[in-house]
Amino acid sequence: MPAPAPYVRKPPALMALYILASILIAATQGLGLNLISANLYQLQGPLGSTVNETVWLSAAYLAPNVSLTLLLTKMRAQFGLRNFAEWAIAGFVAVTLLHLFVDDLQSALVVRFFAGAAASPMSSLGFLYMLESFPPEKKLSIGMSLALTNTAIAPTLARLVSPGLLDIGDWNGLFALEAALALMSFCAIRLLPLNSPPKTPVIERLDLVSYAFIATGLGAIAVAVTLGPFDWWLEAPWIGWTLAGGALSLTVAAVIELNRTNPLVDLRWITSKEILHFAGVILLFRLLLSEQTSGASGFFQVLGLRNEQMVVLYLVMLGSSITAGLVCASILKPGRAPYIHIVALLFLIAGALLDAKATSLTRPEQMYLSQGLIAAAGTLFLPPAMAQGFASAMKKGMNYILSFLIIFLTTQALGGAMGAALFRTFVTIREKFHSSQIAENITLADPIVAARIAALGNSYRATLADPALRQAEGLALLGSQATREANILAYNDAFLVTAAAAALALLFLLLHLAVDRLRAGSAPAAPVEA
Repeated sequence: MPAPAPYVRKPPALMALYILASILIAATQGLGLNLISANLYQLQGPLGSTVNETVWLSAAYLAPNVSLTLLLTKMRAQFGLRNFAEWAIAGFVAVTLLHLFVDDLQSALVVRFFAGAAASPMSSLGFLYMLESFPPEKKLSIGMSLALTNTAIAPTLARLVSPGLLDIGDWNGLFALEAALALMSFCAIRLLPLNSPPKTPVIERLDLVSYAFIATGLGAIAVAVTLGPFDWWLEAPWIGWTLAGGALSLTVAAVIELNRTNPLVDLRWITSKEILHFAGVILLFRLLLSEQTSGASGFFQVLGLRNEQMVVLYLVMLGSSITAGLVCASILKPGRAPYIHIVALLFLIAGALLDAKATSLTRPEQMYLSQGLIAAAGTLFLPPAMAQGFASAMKKGMNYILSFLIIFLTTQALGGAMGAALFRTFVTIREKFHSSQIAENITLADPIVAARIAALGNSYRATLADPALRQAEGLALLGSQATREANILAYNDAFLVTAAAAALALLFLLLHLAVDRLRAGSAPAAPVEA
């Protein structure tokens, strides 16, 4: 892999334009990734599909997206950054415009698959345009913090703009803004070229073979974990076969890579103690952050609220993420990562504990503080970890950047899907438990229950004259209320588990810092030269 192009200082106005281009490209790519997951239930009608069928749109997007950046990094080096950027944005614009002609689920699945492939280079370009403006000593502090802030706000931004886009024209309206942003990104990339390193022939034939197995393995796992909570893990045999096929494909890729002189992914370095620790840390935090992406939104869906009723909450989360990103950019320096992580974990613990007190009367305004803390935690945690890992890879050489990328992709794109799957699975299991506990205490012989059923049935007095039918409707309403309360209790359990896991991670981090201090204190002092 070639060394990065030498830094060329730019005038402040031009630097600002590159930063704005990065924000534009990141917003374009982030909306494409999150618009479907933010509107699963709203898209059923326009596409004529069920929820389980609509989820396939997210799976189709993730299947190529989780791994393609690995191959594109080498293509960027071989064919030149300028050519790569122009062809990538042209492909993305074409695929985005195809969304405007979709009117059924089958065509939507095809378009979403190609959208996932076309979006992979966009995420890289968003990073590169942000880093382009800063000198080398600030790329891993200010540049990395701002670039990852752009990524962190994408889910919130998608939920914030979705109601208005759906009002324009359902599915087509949802992607009208993305198409407009893609065209603007095309103009920005054409007018603002990146400083490109020299072209270097780095692609080998075995790279394509290895990538085919890596893409198949990661794509199969992404599809399985996305659909698992909906089709249910133990009731759909294809999920098990898909996971097994993915594991087999990754095993074949590992055998090929371990026997190569110039591997696409250096597995020996990836399995070293330092890198496994780094991967474990960012994967754990990615799983914990599913409390916000799947927890709060899912909780309010149980209460019957839609995105347009949570606009202020999303604005609070957006403002909190941006503020935390700016703070992180101003304070991030070598050696400060553990202390920033401590603050992020404390924010996450506090936010999850506040959310664990939710009831059927909880509304978005009661979660402004908790979700603001969790949003800030997500933005604070990743830049120090990424800067530390990236610096470690750079010390080993440019060829290790690809290995670092596979760690980042697996823990973020695939880790996000795994986190959402685990959260939904846990909520489903706990909901069944609480439902059984509530059902055991509901009996018509109890006068309180009988009075509640009668009161609920009386709400139909104006339309139902038959007392028996009114009682049946009252019983059905009581059942739906019991299910709602069981779901609320299940979400509270999930919030508590998130807080406990974050507290455990904080404990291990503090112990790790204490051990490092003890080792530093007991190390012999360096001899003083005369």
